[in-house]
Amino acid sequence: MRLLARHAIQTLLRQENRELLGGGAGVRQKATTGYLKLAQAAALEPLEKPIQQVDQQKNSPLTDTFGRHHTYLRISLTERCNLRCDYCMPAEGVPLQPKANLLTTEEVLRLARIFVEQGVRKIRLTGGEPTVRRDIVEIVAQMKALPHLEHVGITTNGLVLTRLLLPLQRAGLDSLNISLDTLKKDRFEKITRRKGWERVIAGIDLAVQLGYTPKVNCVLMRDFNEDEICDFVEFTKDRPVDVRFIEYMPFSGNKWHTERLISYKDTVNAIRKRWPEFAALPNGPNDTSKAYAVPGFKGQVGFITSMTEHFCGTCNRLRLTADGNIKVCLFGNKEFSLRDAMRRKDVTEDQLVDFIAAAVQRKKKQHAGAVPYHPHLLLHQMTHPAARLQVRNASHLTHVNSHGKAQMVDVGGKASTTRLAQAEATVRVGEHLTQLIAANELAKGDVLTVAQLAGIMGAKRTSELIPLCHNISLSSVKVLAVLQKSTQSVHLKATVRCSGQTGVEMEALTAVSIAALTVYDMCKAVSHDICITNIRLLSKSGGKRDFNREEAKPEDFE
Repeated sequence: MRLLARHAIQTLLRQENRELLGGGAGVRQKATTGYLKLAQAAALEPLEKPIQQVDQQKNSPLTDTFGRHHTYLRISLTERCNLRCDYCMPAEGVPLQPKANLLTTEEVLRLARIFVEQGVRKIRLTGGEPTVRRDIVEIVAQMKALPHLEHVGITTNGLVLTRLLLPLQRAGLDSLNISLDTLKKDRFEKITRRKGWERVIAGIDLAVQLGYTPKVNCVLMRDFNEDEICDFVEFTKDRPVDVRFIEYMPFSGNKWHTERLISYKDTVNAIRKRWPEFAALPNGPNDTSKAYAVPGFKGQVGFITSMTEHFCGTCNRLRLTADGNIKVCLFGNKEFSLRDAMRRKDVTEDQLVDFIAAAVQRKKKQHAGAVPYHPHLLLHQMTHPAARLQVRNASHLTHVNSHGKAQMVDVGGKASTTRLAQAEATVRVGEHLTQLIAANELAKGDVLTVAQLAGIMGAKRTSELIPLCHNISLSSVKVLAVLQKSTQSVHLKATVRCSGQTGVEMEALTAVSIAALTVYDMCKAVSHDICITNIRLLSKSGGKRDFNREEAKPEDFE
Protein backbone atom coordinates (compact mmCIF):
# COMPACT_ATOMS: atom_id res chain seq x y z
CA MET A 1 0.00 0.00 0.00
CA ARG A 2 2.76 2.44 0.85
CA LEU A 3 4.47 1.72 -2.50
CA LEU A 4 1.23 2.27 -4.39
CA ALA A 5 0.57 5.51 -2.54
CA ARG A 6 4.09 6.70 -3.20
CA HIS A 7 3.79 5.83 -6.90
CA ALA A 8 0.56 7.81 -7.14
CA ILE A 9 2.16 10.84 -5.49
CA GLN A 10 5.18 10.67 -7.77
CA THR A 11 2.91 10.48 -10.83
CA LEU A 12 1.04 13.54 -9.57
CA LEU A 13 4.33 15.37 -9.08
CA ARG A 14 5.51 14.58 -12.61
CA GLN A 15 2.24 16.01 -13.91
CA GLU A 16 2.68 19.11 -11.75
CA ASN A 17 6.25 19.55 -12.97
CA ARG A 18 5.16 19.37 -16.63
CA GLU A 19 2.49 21.97 -15.93
CA LEU A 20 5.03 24.19 -14.20
CA LEU A 21 7.41 24.01 -17.15
CA GLY A 22 4.74 24.79 -19.68
CA GLY A 23 2.17 26.76 -17.72
CA GLY A 24 1.70 30.39 -16.85
CA ALA A 25 1.71 32.41 -13.64
CA GLY A 26 -1.48 30.81 -12.40
CA VAL A 27 0.07 27.34 -12.48
CA ARG A 28 3.28 28.56 -10.80
CA GLN A 29 1.19 30.11 -8.05
CA LYS A 30 -0.56 26.79 -7.52
CA ALA A 31 2.81 25.17 -6.82
CA THR A 32 3.34 27.39 -3.79
CA THR A 33 0.45 25.92 -1.80
CA GLY A 34 1.05 23.90 1.32
CA TYR A 35 -0.62 20.86 -0.23
CA LEU A 36 2.00 20.42 -2.98
CA LYS A 37 4.82 21.11 -0.57
CA LEU A 38 3.56 18.37 1.75
CA ALA A 39 3.07 15.99 -1.16
CA GLN A 40 6.64 16.55 -2.31
CA ALA A 41 7.95 15.89 1.18
CA ALA A 42 5.94 12.68 1.43
CA ALA A 43 7.09 11.47 -1.99
CA LEU A 44 10.76 12.21 -1.51
CA GLU A 45 10.98 10.75 1.99
CA PRO A 46 12.64 7.32 1.88
CA LEU A 47 10.49 4.42 2.99
CA GLU A 48 13.19 3.10 5.28
CA LYS A 49 16.52 4.48 6.41
CA PRO A 50 19.55 2.47 5.29
CA ILE A 51 20.95 0.29 8.05
CA GLN A 52 24.33 2.02 7.81
CA GLN A 53 22.69 5.42 8.29
CA VAL A 54 20.83 4.20 11.39
CA ASP A 55 24.07 2.89 12.89
CA GLN A 56 25.82 6.19 12.19
CA GLN A 57 23.06 8.10 13.93
CA LYS A 58 23.23 5.86 17.00
CA ASN A 59 26.97 6.54 17.31
CA SER A 60 26.70 10.25 16.51
CA PRO A 61 27.64 12.89 19.10
CA LEU A 62 24.29 14.49 18.22
CA THR A 63 22.19 11.50 19.34
CA ASP A 64 20.91 11.67 22.92
CA THR A 65 20.16 8.90 25.40
CA PHE A 66 16.57 8.66 24.13
CA GLY A 67 17.66 7.99 20.54
CA ARG A 68 16.83 11.47 19.22
CA HIS A 69 19.24 12.46 16.46
CA HIS A 70 19.66 16.23 16.24
CA THR A 71 19.96 17.56 12.70
CA TYR A 72 18.61 21.08 13.24
CA LEU A 73 20.65 23.90 14.82
CA ARG A 74 19.36 27.36 15.66
CA ILE A 75 22.08 29.98 15.99
CA SER A 76 21.44 33.31 17.69
CA LEU A 77 23.61 35.88 15.92
CA THR A 78 22.97 38.80 18.27
CA GLU A 79 21.19 39.97 21.41
CA ARG A 80 20.21 43.27 19.80
CA CYS A 81 16.82 44.09 18.31
CA ASN A 82 15.37 47.05 16.40
CA LEU A 83 11.96 46.75 18.07
CA ARG A 84 10.98 47.26 21.72
CA CYS A 85 8.02 44.90 22.13
CA ASP A 86 6.35 45.59 25.47
CA TYR A 87 6.07 41.91 26.41
CA CYS A 88 9.77 41.38 25.65
CA MET A 89 11.69 44.36 27.04
CA PRO A 90 11.33 47.85 28.54
CA ALA A 91 11.14 50.89 26.26
CA GLU A 92 14.79 51.78 26.86
CA GLY A 93 15.92 48.24 25.92
CA VAL A 94 17.87 45.74 27.99
CA PRO A 95 21.52 45.64 29.12
CA LEU A 96 23.70 43.98 26.49
CA GLN A 97 26.75 41.84 27.09
CA PRO A 98 30.18 43.23 26.19
CA LYS A 99 31.09 42.50 22.59
CA ALA A 100 33.99 40.33 23.75
CA ASN A 101 31.49 37.92 25.33
CA LEU A 102 29.74 37.30 22.01
CA LEU A 103 30.81 34.93 19.28
CA THR A 104 32.73 36.50 16.43
CA THR A 105 31.68 35.80 12.85
CA GLU A 106 34.61 33.40 12.49
CA GLU A 107 33.58 31.54 15.65
CA VAL A 108 29.97 31.28 14.47
CA LEU A 109 31.06 29.83 11.14
CA ARG A 110 33.52 27.46 12.79
CA LEU A 111 30.89 26.07 15.13
CA ALA A 112 28.42 25.80 12.25
CA ARG A 113 30.96 23.75 10.30
CA ILE A 114 31.64 21.47 13.29
CA PHE A 115 27.92 20.83 13.84
CA VAL A 116 27.38 20.14 10.13
CA GLU A 117 30.29 17.70 10.07
CA GLN A 118 28.61 15.83 12.94
CA GLY A 119 25.25 15.59 11.18
CA VAL A 120 23.36 18.91 11.33
CA ARG A 121 21.55 19.44 8.02
CA LYS A 122 19.47 22.53 8.75
CA ILE A 123 20.49 25.82 10.37
CA ARG A 124 18.17 28.67 11.30
CA LEU A 125 19.62 32.07 12.16
CA THR A 126 17.86 33.95 14.95
CA GLY A 127 18.48 36.77 17.42
CA GLY A 128 17.65 39.15 18.94
CA GLU A 129 17.00 40.31 15.42
CA PRO A 130 19.53 38.72 13.06
CA THR A 131 19.10 41.33 10.32
CA VAL A 132 20.75 44.00 12.51
CA ARG A 133 24.02 42.18 11.80
CA ARG A 134 25.83 44.04 9.02
CA ASP A 135 27.38 40.79 7.81
CA ILE A 136 24.16 38.75 7.78
CA VAL A 137 24.30 38.25 3.98
CA GLU A 138 27.92 37.10 4.13
CA ILE A 139 27.13 34.69 6.99
CA VAL A 140 24.32 33.10 4.97
CA ALA A 141 26.58 32.81 1.89
CA GLN A 142 29.38 31.14 3.85
CA MET A 143 27.02 28.72 5.55
CA LYS A 144 25.51 27.73 2.23
CA ALA A 145 29.03 26.84 1.09
CA LEU A 146 29.36 24.22 3.85
CA PRO A 147 29.36 20.68 2.39
CA HIS A 148 26.32 18.58 3.42
CA LEU A 149 24.35 21.53 4.85
CA GLU A 150 21.01 21.32 3.10
CA HIS A 151 19.05 24.27 4.44
CA VAL A 152 19.69 27.75 5.86
CA GLY A 153 16.73 29.74 7.18
CA ILE A 154 16.21 32.90 9.17
CA THR A 155 13.72 34.12 11.77
CA THR A 156 13.13 37.85 11.59
CA ASN A 157 10.67 40.56 12.60
CA GLY A 158 10.54 41.50 8.92
CA LEU A 159 11.26 45.17 9.44
CA VAL A 160 14.07 45.40 6.86
CA LEU A 161 13.15 42.54 4.52
CA THR A 162 12.30 44.86 1.64
CA ARG A 163 15.95 45.96 1.66
CA LEU A 164 17.71 42.70 2.55
CA LEU A 165 15.67 39.82 1.17
CA LEU A 166 16.93 39.96 -2.41
CA PRO A 167 20.63 39.94 -1.35
CA LEU A 168 19.82 37.14 1.11
CA GLN A 169 18.17 35.11 -1.64
CA ARG A 170 21.20 35.58 -3.87
CA ALA A 171 23.37 34.38 -0.96
CA GLY A 172 21.31 31.18 -0.88
CA LEU A 173 18.72 31.73 1.87
CA ASP A 174 16.26 28.81 1.71
CA SER A 175 13.42 29.95 3.97
CA LEU A 176 12.28 32.63 6.34
CA ASN A 177 10.04 32.88 9.38
CA ILE A 178 8.52 36.27 10.16
CA SER A 179 7.35 37.09 13.68
CA LEU A 180 4.11 39.08 13.60
CA ASP A 181 1.61 39.06 16.46
CA THR A 182 -0.97 41.43 15.00
CA LEU A 183 -2.42 42.47 11.65
CA LYS A 184 -3.55 45.83 13.04
CA LYS A 185 -1.26 48.78 12.42
CA ASP A 186 -2.13 50.69 15.60
CA ARG A 187 -1.75 47.59 17.75
CA PHE A 188 1.60 46.81 16.11
CA GLU A 189 2.93 50.27 16.98
CA LYS A 190 1.62 50.00 20.52
CA ILE A 191 3.22 46.59 21.04
CA THR A 192 6.57 47.28 19.38
CA ARG A 193 6.86 50.98 20.31
CA ARG A 194 8.02 51.49 16.73
CA LYS A 195 6.50 52.22 13.34
CA GLY A 196 6.94 49.78 10.48
CA TRP A 197 3.85 47.59 10.17
CA GLU A 198 3.55 48.42 6.44
CA ARG A 199 7.18 47.41 5.87
CA VAL A 200 6.61 44.02 7.54
CA ILE A 201 3.57 43.29 5.37
CA ALA A 202 5.49 44.47 2.31
CA GLY A 203 8.34 42.15 3.29
CA ILE A 204 5.94 39.19 3.47
CA ASP A 205 4.54 40.02 0.03
CA LEU A 206 8.05 40.42 -1.39
CA ALA A 207 8.98 37.00 -0.04
CA VAL A 208 6.00 35.50 -1.88
CA GLN A 209 6.97 37.30 -5.09
CA LEU A 210 10.50 35.90 -4.83
CA GLY A 211 9.14 32.37 -4.62
CA TYR A 212 9.27 31.75 -0.87
CA THR A 213 6.45 30.33 1.21
CA PRO A 214 7.10 32.43 4.33
CA LYS A 215 6.05 31.25 7.76
CA VAL A 216 4.33 33.92 9.82
CA ASN A 217 4.76 33.18 13.53
CA CYS A 218 2.06 34.56 15.83
CA VAL A 219 2.14 34.03 19.59
CA LEU A 220 -1.46 33.86 20.78
CA MET A 221 -2.27 35.41 24.16
CA ARG A 222 -5.58 35.90 25.86
CA ASP A 223 -6.70 39.52 26.17
CA PHE A 224 -3.96 40.43 23.70
CA ASN A 225 -4.59 39.22 20.15
CA GLU A 226 -7.17 36.43 20.44
CA ASP A 227 -9.62 38.66 18.54
CA GLU A 228 -7.38 38.35 15.45
CA ILE A 229 -7.36 34.56 15.12
CA CYS A 230 -9.75 34.56 12.17
CA ASP A 231 -8.00 37.59 10.64
CA PHE A 232 -4.78 35.60 10.47
CA VAL A 233 -6.59 32.66 8.86
CA GLU A 234 -8.11 35.09 6.34
CA PHE A 235 -4.55 36.30 5.64
CA THR A 236 -3.85 32.87 4.06
CA LYS A 237 -6.74 33.17 1.58
CA ASP A 238 -4.87 34.99 -1.16
CA ARG A 239 -1.27 34.51 0.01
CA PRO A 240 0.70 31.24 -0.08
CA VAL A 241 1.93 31.75 3.49
CA ASP A 242 2.02 29.45 6.48
CA VAL A 243 0.56 31.24 9.49
CA ARG A 244 1.66 29.43 12.63
CA PHE A 245 -0.09 30.03 15.93
CA ILE A 246 2.33 29.48 18.80
CA GLU A 247 0.98 28.67 22.24
CA TYR A 248 2.10 31.23 24.79
CA MET A 249 4.68 29.65 27.10
CA PRO A 250 3.34 30.68 30.50
CA PHE A 251 6.29 29.74 32.70
CA SER A 252 8.22 32.92 33.46
CA GLY A 253 10.63 33.29 36.32
CA ASN A 254 9.12 31.35 39.22
CA LYS A 255 5.44 31.63 38.30
CA TRP A 256 2.94 30.04 35.98
CA HIS A 257 0.90 32.60 34.04
CA THR A 258 -1.59 30.22 32.43
CA GLU A 259 -4.39 32.78 32.45
CA ARG A 260 -2.95 34.07 29.13
CA LEU A 261 -2.59 30.65 27.50
CA ILE A 262 -4.93 29.88 24.58
CA SER A 263 -4.76 26.19 23.78
CA TYR A 264 -4.45 24.71 20.32
CA LYS A 265 -7.83 22.97 20.60
CA ASP A 266 -9.58 26.16 21.68
CA THR A 267 -8.07 27.97 18.69
CA VAL A 268 -9.16 25.24 16.24
CA ASN A 269 -12.69 25.38 17.64
CA ALA A 270 -12.77 29.17 17.24
CA ILE A 271 -11.69 28.87 13.59
CA ARG A 272 -14.22 26.14 12.81
CA LYS A 273 -17.06 28.35 13.96
CA ARG A 274 -16.34 30.46 10.88
CA TRP A 275 -14.88 27.78 8.59
CA PRO A 276 -16.40 24.39 9.55
CA GLU A 277 -14.38 22.71 6.77
CA PHE A 278 -11.06 23.76 8.36
CA ALA A 279 -9.13 20.46 8.21
CA ALA A 280 -5.83 18.92 9.23
CA LEU A 281 -3.04 18.20 6.71
CA PRO A 282 -0.27 15.56 6.87
CA ASN A 283 2.82 16.35 8.96
CA GLY A 284 6.45 15.26 8.74
CA PRO A 285 8.13 13.16 11.46
CA ASN A 286 10.02 16.11 13.01
CA ASP A 287 7.48 18.86 12.39
CA THR A 288 6.77 21.04 15.38
CA SER A 289 3.66 22.49 13.73
CA LYS A 290 0.32 20.74 13.23
CA ALA A 291 -0.78 21.79 9.73
CA TYR A 292 -4.35 22.79 8.82
CA ALA A 293 -5.97 24.64 5.92
CA VAL A 294 -9.26 26.05 4.73
CA PRO A 295 -10.02 24.35 1.39
CA GLY A 296 -9.50 26.79 -1.47
CA PHE A 297 -7.13 29.05 0.45
CA LYS A 298 -3.65 29.47 -1.04
CA GLY A 299 -1.88 29.25 2.28
CA GLN A 300 -2.19 27.13 5.38
CA VAL A 301 -2.29 27.42 9.17
CA GLY A 302 -0.11 25.62 11.70
CA PHE A 303 -0.22 25.17 15.46
CA ILE A 304 2.91 24.90 17.60
CA THR A 305 1.59 23.22 20.73
CA SER A 306 4.59 23.69 23.01
CA MET A 307 2.43 23.59 26.13
CA THR A 308 -0.66 21.47 25.60
CA GLU A 309 0.69 18.73 23.31
CA HIS A 310 4.47 18.86 23.48
CA PHE A 311 6.59 17.30 20.74
CA CYS A 312 9.63 16.49 22.87
CA GLY A 313 9.71 12.86 21.73
CA THR A 314 10.66 13.84 18.18
CA CYS A 315 12.68 16.97 18.95
CA ASN A 316 15.75 17.21 16.73
CA ARG A 317 16.76 20.77 17.63
CA LEU A 318 19.75 22.31 19.36
CA ARG A 319 20.36 25.99 20.07
CA LEU A 320 23.50 28.10 20.13
CA THR A 321 23.23 31.42 21.95
CA ALA A 322 24.91 34.63 20.85
CA ASP A 323 27.50 34.24 23.61
CA GLY A 324 28.37 30.71 22.57
CA ASN A 325 26.34 28.54 24.93
CA ILE A 326 24.73 25.37 23.65
CA LYS A 327 21.16 24.82 24.86
CA VAL A 328 19.72 21.39 24.27
CA CYS A 329 16.20 22.50 25.24
CA LEU A 330 14.47 25.86 24.94
CA PHE A 331 12.86 25.33 28.37
CA GLY A 332 16.02 24.05 30.03
CA ASN A 333 18.22 26.22 32.21
CA LYS A 334 21.36 24.19 31.52
CA GLU A 335 23.82 25.87 29.16
CA PHE A 336 27.32 24.77 28.22
CA SER A 337 29.84 27.33 26.94
CA LEU A 338 31.38 26.31 23.63
CA ARG A 339 32.86 29.80 23.38
CA ASP A 340 35.07 29.34 26.43
CA ALA A 341 36.21 25.91 25.29
CA MET A 342 36.86 27.10 21.73
CA ARG A 343 38.95 30.06 22.87
CA ARG A 344 41.32 27.84 24.84
CA LYS A 345 44.40 26.98 22.81
CA ASP A 346 44.75 23.59 24.48
CA VAL A 347 41.27 22.40 23.39
CA THR A 348 41.26 20.48 20.14
CA GLU A 349 38.35 20.26 17.71
CA ASP A 350 37.80 16.63 18.72
CA GLN A 351 37.46 17.78 22.31
CA LEU A 352 34.91 20.40 21.22
CA VAL A 353 32.89 17.61 19.62
CA ASP A 354 33.15 15.62 22.86
CA PHE A 355 31.89 18.67 24.73
CA ILE A 356 28.90 18.96 22.38
CA ALA A 357 28.19 15.25 22.80
CA ALA A 358 28.26 15.58 26.59
CA ALA A 359 25.71 18.40 26.42
CA VAL A 360 23.43 16.42 24.10
CA GLN A 361 23.63 13.41 26.41
CA ARG A 362 22.18 15.53 29.23
CA LYS A 363 19.03 16.39 27.29
CA LYS A 364 15.97 15.27 29.22
CA LYS A 365 13.08 13.24 27.87
CA GLN A 366 10.79 16.26 27.88
CA HIS A 367 10.96 19.89 28.90
CA ALA A 368 9.83 21.18 32.28
CA GLY A 369 6.88 23.00 30.77
CA ALA A 370 5.59 19.91 28.99
CA VAL A 371 2.74 19.00 31.30
CA PRO A 372 -0.57 17.70 29.95
CA TYR A 373 -3.30 20.31 29.46
CA HIS A 374 -6.89 19.79 30.59
CA PRO A 375 -9.48 22.47 29.84
CA HIS A 376 -11.10 22.09 33.25
CA LEU A 377 -7.89 21.79 35.28
CA LEU A 378 -5.54 24.61 34.30
CA LEU A 379 -1.83 24.21 34.71
CA HIS A 380 -1.54 26.91 37.35
CA GLN A 381 -3.85 24.94 39.61
CA MET A 382 -1.28 22.11 39.43
CA THR A 383 -3.97 19.49 39.95
CA HIS A 384 -3.13 17.19 37.05
CA PRO A 385 -1.30 14.04 38.23
CA ALA A 386 1.65 14.70 35.91
CA ALA A 387 1.90 18.24 37.17
CA ARG A 388 1.84 17.07 40.78
CA LEU A 389 4.65 14.68 39.96
CA GLN A 390 6.56 17.53 38.31
CA VAL A 391 6.68 19.58 41.50
CA ARG A 392 7.53 16.44 43.49
CA ASN A 393 4.71 16.76 46.00
CA ALA A 394 5.87 20.25 46.91
CA SER A 395 3.26 20.65 49.62
CA HIS A 396 5.14 18.07 51.73
CA LEU A 397 8.57 19.69 51.37
CA THR A 398 9.58 22.37 53.88
CA HIS A 399 12.02 24.18 51.56
CA VAL A 400 9.82 24.09 48.43
CA ASN A 401 6.80 26.29 47.71
CA SER A 402 3.55 25.34 45.97
CA HIS A 403 5.15 25.92 42.55
CA GLY A 404 8.02 23.53 43.27
CA LYS A 405 10.54 26.33 43.80
CA ALA A 406 13.04 26.65 46.64
CA GLN A 407 12.09 28.82 49.60
CA MET A 408 13.40 29.56 53.10
CA VAL A 409 11.55 28.18 56.08
CA ASP A 410 9.70 30.81 58.13
CA VAL A 411 11.09 30.50 61.69
CA GLY A 412 9.14 33.48 63.03
CA GLY A 413 6.88 31.26 65.12
CA LYS A 414 9.69 29.37 66.84
CA ALA A 415 10.83 30.13 70.37
CA SER A 416 14.13 31.93 70.82
CA THR A 417 16.59 29.68 72.66
CA THR A 418 20.35 29.28 73.13
CA ARG A 419 21.58 27.21 70.19
CA LEU A 420 24.93 25.38 70.21
CA ALA A 421 26.56 23.26 67.51
CA GLN A 422 29.93 21.56 67.23
CA ALA A 423 31.63 20.10 64.13
CA GLU A 424 34.99 18.68 63.11
CA ALA A 425 37.15 17.97 60.07
CA THR A 426 40.52 16.36 59.40
CA VAL A 427 43.13 17.31 56.80
CA ARG A 428 45.75 14.60 56.13
CA VAL A 429 48.92 16.34 54.99
CA GLY A 430 51.67 13.70 55.13
CA GLU A 431 55.06 13.58 56.83
CA HIS A 432 56.87 16.43 55.03
CA LEU A 433 54.06 18.97 55.42
CA THR A 434 53.61 17.97 59.05
CA GLN A 435 57.24 18.91 59.67
CA LEU A 436 56.90 22.24 57.82
CA ILE A 437 53.69 23.18 59.65
CA ALA A 438 55.25 22.30 63.01
CA ALA A 439 58.28 24.47 62.25
CA ASN A 440 56.11 27.24 60.72
CA GLU A 441 58.30 27.16 57.62
CA LEU A 442 55.66 27.32 54.89
CA ALA A 443 56.01 30.25 52.50
CA LYS A 444 52.42 31.40 52.99
CA GLY A 445 52.77 31.69 56.74
CA ASP A 446 51.23 30.18 59.87
CA VAL A 447 48.87 27.50 58.57
CA LEU A 448 47.02 26.86 61.82
CA THR A 449 46.36 30.51 62.68
CA VAL A 450 45.21 31.41 59.17
CA ALA A 451 42.93 28.35 59.03
CA GLN A 452 41.44 29.29 62.39
CA LEU A 453 40.66 32.83 61.22
CA ALA A 454 39.24 31.57 57.91
CA GLY A 455 36.92 29.18 59.77
CA ILE A 456 35.57 31.99 61.95
CA MET A 457 34.96 34.19 58.90
CA GLY A 458 33.31 31.31 57.06
CA ALA A 459 30.87 30.66 59.91
CA LYS A 460 29.79 34.31 59.89
CA ARG A 461 29.11 34.22 56.11
CA THR A 462 27.27 30.89 55.94
CA SER A 463 24.01 32.42 54.72
CA GLU A 464 25.88 33.94 51.75
CA LEU A 465 27.32 30.55 50.77
CA ILE A 466 24.38 28.20 51.45
CA PRO A 467 21.28 29.60 49.69
CA LEU A 468 18.53 28.54 52.10
CA CYS A 469 20.32 29.26 55.38
CA HIS A 470 19.07 32.12 57.54
CA ASN A 471 21.27 35.09 58.31
CA ILE A 472 21.91 34.55 62.02
CA SER A 473 23.46 36.88 64.57
CA LEU A 474 26.13 34.67 66.17
CA SER A 475 27.16 35.25 69.75
CA SER A 476 30.28 33.07 69.64
CA VAL A 477 32.45 31.23 67.09
CA LYS A 478 35.47 29.21 68.20
CA VAL A 479 37.71 27.27 65.83
CA LEU A 480 40.61 25.10 67.01
CA ALA A 481 43.30 23.94 64.59
CA VAL A 482 45.59 21.29 66.07
CA LEU A 483 48.53 19.58 64.30
CA GLN A 484 48.53 15.88 65.15
CA LYS A 485 52.01 14.55 64.34
CA SER A 486 51.08 10.95 65.08
CA THR A 487 48.52 10.89 62.28
CA GLN A 488 50.28 13.50 60.11
CA SER A 489 47.11 15.57 59.97
CA VAL A 490 45.50 18.82 61.05
CA HIS A 491 42.45 18.35 63.23
CA LEU A 492 39.82 21.12 63.11
CA LYS A 493 37.00 21.67 65.57
CA ALA A 494 34.40 24.43 65.69
CA THR A 495 31.87 25.55 68.26
CA VAL A 496 29.17 28.02 67.27
CA ARG A 497 26.59 29.56 69.61
CA CYS A 498 23.68 31.97 69.20
CA SER A 499 20.43 32.98 70.85
CA GLY A 500 17.74 32.67 68.23
CA GLN A 501 14.99 30.74 66.49
CA THR A 502 17.04 28.40 64.31
CA GLY A 503 20.06 26.16 64.79
CA VAL A 504 23.69 26.81 63.95
CA GLU A 505 24.92 23.40 62.78
CA MET A 506 25.43 24.74 59.25
CA GLU A 507 27.61 27.52 60.62
CA ALA A 508 29.73 24.98 62.52
CA LEU A 509 30.09 22.74 59.46
CA THR A 510 30.94 25.72 57.26
CA ALA A 511 33.60 26.82 59.74
CA VAL A 512 35.50 23.52 59.65
CA SER A 513 35.03 23.16 55.88
CA ILE A 514 36.48 26.60 55.14
CA ALA A 515 39.27 26.03 57.64
CA ALA A 516 40.11 22.71 55.96
CA LEU A 517 40.18 24.32 52.49
CA THR A 518 42.47 27.01 53.88
CA VAL A 519 44.92 24.38 55.14
CA TYR A 520 44.93 22.90 51.63
CA ASP A 521 45.48 26.31 50.06
CA MET A 522 48.36 27.11 52.41
CA CYS A 523 50.08 23.79 51.69
CA LYS A 524 49.37 23.05 47.99
CA ALA A 525 52.58 24.73 46.78
CA VAL A 526 54.51 21.94 48.50
CA SER A 527 52.26 18.98 47.75
CA HIS A 528 48.84 18.17 46.30
CA ASP A 529 48.76 14.86 48.12
CA ILE A 530 46.41 16.29 50.75
CA CYS A 531 43.13 14.70 51.80
CA ILE A 532 40.25 16.53 53.48
CA THR A 533 38.12 14.01 55.32
CA ASN A 534 35.76 13.34 58.20
CA ILE A 535 33.75 16.58 57.97
CA ARG A 536 30.85 15.94 60.31
CA LEU A 537 28.52 17.33 62.94
CA LEU A 538 29.43 16.34 66.46
CA SER A 539 26.52 17.79 68.40
CA LYS A 540 23.72 20.32 68.36
CA SER A 541 21.37 21.49 71.11
CA GLY A 542 18.71 24.07 71.90
CA GLY A 543 16.32 23.13 69.10
CA LYS A 544 13.46 20.72 68.54
CA ARG A 545 15.78 17.78 67.81
CA ASP A 546 19.07 17.67 69.71
CA PHE A 547 21.93 15.51 68.49
CA ASN A 548 25.09 14.20 70.14
CA ARG A 549 27.61 11.90 68.48
CA GLU A 550 28.80 9.38 71.05
CA GLU A 551 32.51 9.77 70.31
CA ALA A 552 32.33 13.56 70.51
CA LYS A 553 33.86 15.22 73.56
CA PRO A 554 32.22 18.63 74.08
CA GLU A 555 34.78 19.61 76.68
CA ASP A 556 37.43 19.67 73.96
CA PHE A 557 35.75 22.77 72.58
CA GLU A 558 35.58 24.84 75.74
